[in-house]
Amino acid sequence: MSRPAWVEIDLAALQANYAAAKKAHGGRVFAVLKANAYGHGALACAQALATASPPADAFAVAFVEEALPLRAAGITQPILVLEGAFAADDVQLAAQHQLWLVAHQAQQLQLIEQHAGAPLHIWLKVDSGMHRVGFAPHDIAAAHARLAALPQVEKVSFLTHLARADELDTPAPTEAQLHAFHTATANLAGWRSISNSAAILAWPQAHQDWGRAGIMLYGAAPCASSTALQPVMALKSRIFAQRWLEVGDSLGYGAAFTATQRTRVGLVAMGYADGYPRTTPNGTPVAIDGHLSRTIGRVSMDMMTVDLTDLPGVGLGAEVQLWGPQVDINTIAAANNTIAYELMCHIQRVPRVYR
Repeated sequence: MSRPAWVEIDLAALQANYAAAKKAHGGRVFAVLKANAYGHGALACAQALATASPPADAFAVAFVEEALPLRAAGITQPILVLEGAFAADDVQLAAQHQLWLVAHQAQQLQLIEQHAGAPLHIWLKVDSGMHRVGFAPHDIAAAHARLAALPQVEKVSFLTHLARADELDTPAPTEAQLHAFHTATANLAGWRSISNSAAILAWPQAHQDWGRAGIMLYGAAPCASSTALQPVMALKSRIFAQRWLEVGDSLGYGAAFTATQRTRVGLVAMGYADGYPRTTPNGTPVAIDGHLSRTIGRVSMDMMTVDLTDLPGVGLGAEVQLWGPQVDINTIAAANNTIAYELMCHIQRVPRVYR
């Protein structure tokens, strides 16, 4: 690795977070690996979780193409396809590779009805109030009956997605969704799954047969919680050049920083092409050889600048942590008016180093 920019993935922390999700939920939990495991590398994460103690009960991905490399690499746990089938080929592949399919619209029911291959396990999605995808509660019984009548469907289960479970000071919408889901599925046989990460941590009344651990798996808590989660991803680089600014000197594109005192600047091999946000404001925390400092100047495509003025013993070659155990990714996300999910998923170009 010549350019000093990389992302460390702590697989032991990933395993510990899954164990925490299992303990908090009290039942079986899907480990969500969509979007290349939120930027962490789906295959490496799946292999670590499949052999962990406890091993993952099952995995979840967004679409069929995300599941196939896991099966090809020998992952044998159930894999739930959250977006379901987009075409008949998806249904065939799901049957061939023993994938569990979500059905959230009438067209997907038609694709399942047309399938003539190996039996399927279908998860019927209830629109309990998010109003993004899913069958309306009053249509669930009919959709369930339609699937249960098919010889190619061996099992039907139910899931829903909570829109505001992370808003602990606004419980009414989540309570309404729970009520809608339970009403829609009353007296219908099948597993239930309601809890996303926020609900696993903060809504015990949402705990059903299966939870779905997404962001918490990677160490970023989706809501205020006493559960200790370990950061899995650490985005790192090094200082590769340094210079001084005199009072009144401006730095970088747009003169986004102007020195009010003599300032020592460190150049870092990290930019928005690597996934660190261009919109990051002056003063956002970084850790340099373990010491907290701050960003200064605008983040460029391939490099960024940090303040070394108060770190006299730190210079060329010093390790810079952009986020990780010392710098909370949620802090970086908040500074950029976004969420940790987006930062993780935008990691690109830099190599992943697993430990």
